[in-house]
Formats: sequence, C-alpha cells, structure tokens
Amino acid sequence: MEKISSDELAIDRKGRARLPSLDVAHRAVAQRVCDFNDICIPLTPEEAQFEASRCVHCPDPAPCVEACPAHNDIPTAMWLIEQGEFLEAAQLYRQTSSMPEICGRVCPQEQLCQGSCSHIKTHASVITGDLEAWVTCYERRTVGVKLPVGESSGKKVAIVGSGPAGLGCAEQLLQQGHAVTFFESRPAPGGMLTYGIPPFKMPKEIVFCRIGDLEDAGAQFVFSTTIGKDKTIDDLFAEGFDAVFIGVGSEIDAPMEVPGEDLPGVYKATQFLARCNVAAELLPEDMRQRPDVGKRVVVIGGGDTASDCLRTALRMGAEDVSCLYRRTIKEMPGGVKDRELALEEGAHYQFLTQPVRFIANASGHLAQIECIRMALGEPDAKGRRRPVPVEGSNFIVEADTAVLALGYWPDPVIGETTPGLETHKYGLILADHQTGATSRLGVYAGGDDVTGPDLVVTAMMFGRRAAAAIDDYLKAK
Repeated sequence: MEKISSDELAIDRKGRARLPSLDVAHRAVAQRVCDFNDICIPLTPEEAQFEASRCVHCPDPAPCVEACPAHNDIPTAMWLIEQGEFLEAAQLYRQTSSMPEICGRVCPQEQLCQGSCSHIKTHASVITGDLEAWVTCYERRTVGVKLPVGESSGKKVAIVGSGPAGLGCAEQLLQQGHAVTFFESRPAPGGMLTYGIPPFKMPKEIVFCRIGDLEDAGAQFVFSTTIGKDKTIDDLFAEGFDAVFIGVGSEIDAPMEVPGEDLPGVYKATQFLARCNVAAELLPEDMRQRPDVGKRVVVIGGGDTASDCLRTALRMGAEDVSCLYRRTIKEMPGGVKDRELALEEGAHYQFLTQPVRFIANASGHLAQIECIRMALGEPDAKGRRRPVPVEGSNFIVEADTAVLALGYWPDPVIGETTPGLETHKYGLILADHQTGATSRLGVYAGGDDVTGPDLVVTAMMFGRRAAAAIDDYLKAK
C-alpha cells in the first residue's frame, strides 16, 4: 500500500499529534494481585490501528529508530498497523529482531523507543513497544510463525545458554543452514526469560512459542547440563562442534555481606522469583517447594528485579510488602513503569535506608532487619551520589521474609575451565562487542556474560551480531 505523501503528512502531523493515546489497559488491581496471570488487557485491532495512527512519521533518522538497540523500522511498522496490514508489520519487525513479541513486552520503552518519541514533549508518546508485541502475537494467532531455514552447511554450532543472547544467535545461524544445539544448565529453555521474568509481566507461553519456532527449524536442546562442570568447551569441540557461542548471562546474585544473610527466610532474588513464578516441573527438585513468605516481606534493591520481587510477594499472599533502597527514587535504576505498577498493587518504599543486620527469632528464622538511615554524599564514578550512613540512626524493620535484589555477577566457571579464554571483572568474558569473538579461536560470546547485567534486547542483538561473525568463520574454515 502506498504511503501518504510528504506534503500530505506535513499537513496531517499536527492532527496526529493531538490524538490522545489509548495506552494499555490493565486488569483491576484487586483482581490481578490474586493470580500470576498477564495483567494487560489486549488491544483490539481497531485500537491498535488508532494508536498507530498517532505516529507523525518523523524524518529520517527517526528518534525512535535511533533509540532502539535493534533499529526496528518503527515508523513504517506504525504505518502498516494503521492501515490494518498487521502481518506485514510483524514481518518487518522480524527482519531486525529475533524476538519482537518478547522485546515488545520487557524492554524499558520509556528509556528507548517510546521515550524518544517526538510526542513526548507535548503529548503522550506512541506505545510503540505494546504495538510491537501485539502485532507479532497477532501474526502467531492468525497464520503462525515459521522460521526460514537455509540449506544445510554441514557445520555444527554449540550454544551455551538459552537466554536472549543464545536465542538471538541461534535464530540467525539456523537461517544460514548451520545445525544448532543448545546446552542449558536448567531443566527448561529460556534462561532469565523463563526463570527470572514473572508471568504477570510476560506469560511463559510467549517465550516457549518462540523457542518452539527454533525447535521446528531444527534446533536441539540438551538440558540440566552445565558447561564448565558437567562438560567443558574443549569437550564440545571434541564432540564435533565447529564453533561455540557462550551466552550464559550474568546470573549469580550479588551478596550483601552483612550478618544473618544466610538465615532461613532470607532469599536471593533469582531463587525467590523462580520458586514463586515457575511451574514446579520446570524447576530442579530442590527448588520445587513454594516459599512461605509470611505476612511481612522486605525487598532490598532498586532495579527491575526488585519491582518483580515486590509484585510477586503480593501475589504470594504477603500483607505488608516494602522495598528498602539506600538512595532516593531519583537514583533508582529500575524502570518507572514497573515501579508504578508495584505501588499501584500495594507495595511501599523506604528510601535512604540500608540494612546492616538480619536478626533471627527463637526458632532461628528471620524476624527483624536492623537498618541505618543514609544521606547522599558526593557523586560516584557513574555520577550517582554516594550513600553515606547517618551515625546513630539505626532502627528495626519487622520481616518474615527478605529478598536480596542487589544485582548480578558472572559465573566464572567457564573462564576457569577453558584454556586460552580471557576473562576480567570477576569472570566476565572478554569479547569483541561487534563480532563476539573471544581470545579463543572458534569461541564467541555475547550478552550479559560479556557486558554485565543489561537489557534483553541488548543481549539478543549481541547474539545476532555474533551469529554473523560465526557464519563468516564457518564459511572460511
């Protein structure tokens, strides 16, 4: 369908900009906190068309495209959706993204495409991420999704980890005709997409459907196998793989290193989210029992994981759920949208508060958290003001459960067991950010195990770039 002319669009831009945003409707709070189901009420086709019609089609380079790590052609997608060409829009997204139905859900759009929308100065921005997710899920519901597969190259690639980086890499390699086998340490695929993101934020079937596309295209999966422990990178080459991509993420919970951290009732965020949000059959046997969170839950940290833990605790039946953060709301690294949803659902925040000790009751279970008030001092290396303890300001917070959402470290095991593979910063793999090439020939890496904790879309794009380099390597081999 022919696009509107530039002259017509110039006349139309003011009218488009004045259209009110529909935004995405959510289920009522009283209803949604009682289950773990998706909180979003899907747009209708007519609503999707209306929202897309608000796009004013900025001249190239459009700010939303520049802000998207995948550089999705968002203005053209908006035009196609506006015209009802939903399948064409979905196919456009799939040209530049390996998982648009996922990124449209979990990307912090307010910091990326949506936050760069020209509307934002005077009107609500176009809900670009929600439309990306909607139109690609529409495609799956109506005609299905089939990944094109290239003619067999006879080459085999081992992908270590089945999170966003590994999935992005595999999706590209399969289209080049290379055989792909995933080695996943957990009993199910998806990495943090499956085990770290609660279903009320993104239903698991969205992840499993995309993984199913890769399986239909020939990808193989080996579960409950930790590379570096059960077998090594060298073992993979000995088994006949021509190249290896490492995409294991950075999923070791950072410790707090205060007294009482190992008390019963004190959880690391990864374990807490997995045990509360993942079906028992997808968990290791020692994690299948749901936590008894009690009435009072305290989450420590300020990122998106902290918001996920707060909202999960509310759904687990806790009556008083609060977040302790040592800086102010201005310094919180997590997305505004998730924080607002946590507040709406009943969570509370205590800022400038630092736990210094976990205290047990007579039976040895967590009962209290000793905290100290903080003040903000001079900026640190990242520009955030340093929290400084206020002497003599200690106080007690009652708690039945505490969840530590303090960030993540890499697992050093692969670096320690792979001769010639250079690492740094507690185990992060040294790799070229454009190709994923490491110091070891034939070994590539990407995502959080290279960058440290980052976005799903960033890891996915790292995997796609590495796939291009692996393809060149295999063709030249």
